[in-house]
Amino acid sequence: YIFIINLDILKVKKNNTIVSDIFIVNFYNEKIKSVIKVEYIEVLRSIREKNSLTQEDVSSILNIDRRTYNHYEIGEKILPIKHLIKLSDYLNYSVDYILGLTILKQYNSVKNANKEISGQRLREFRRENKLTQVKLADILNTTFSSIAFNEKGRNFIATPFLYTICKKYHISADYLLGKIDEPKYLDK
Repeated sequence: YIFIINLDILKVKKNNTIVSDIFIVNFYNEKIKSVIKVEYIEVLRSIREKNSLTQEDVSSILNIDRRTYNHYEIGEKILPIKHLIKLSDYLNYSVDYILGLTILKQYNSVKNANKEISGQRLREFRRENKLTQVKLADILNTTFSSIAFNEKGRNFIATPFLYTICKKYHISADYLLGKIDEPKYLDK
């Protein structure tokens, strides 16, 4: 398990204008820090507004408090993978689109996300890229046991780790989650 202890946001400014938000995520070991630029914050709000939904509506869909959803939408917290999948399914948008990895809003032949398939695909991805569990864990700033746990299909990979893999290796989050069989890789 990975437990997020705290989450800070670094505002990147240029000429006193915020040009980017970078999340600094501190995991269970204070020495381990992962910096990810999350591009989905604007997408979340845009999707909600395009579907004429309020934050209250989306929080109801996700079965969470509205304030909690607000934290996700404004970038104070990272949307957990279970909520990301549920939102993708409910609104019929690809996870890749919500994460800001592609402009393609939906795929053909979408299935339900599947932990076992996701684990198999994570293992396949790791081996194709000649990464050991230890090396992948090092890239993601986590433990190899959490990678092993994901590969056994007991859990979906955490959102920040999924995002990091997809961004770095141009692989589809929907593919890794077992929601689609193609495309496996995203255009660079």
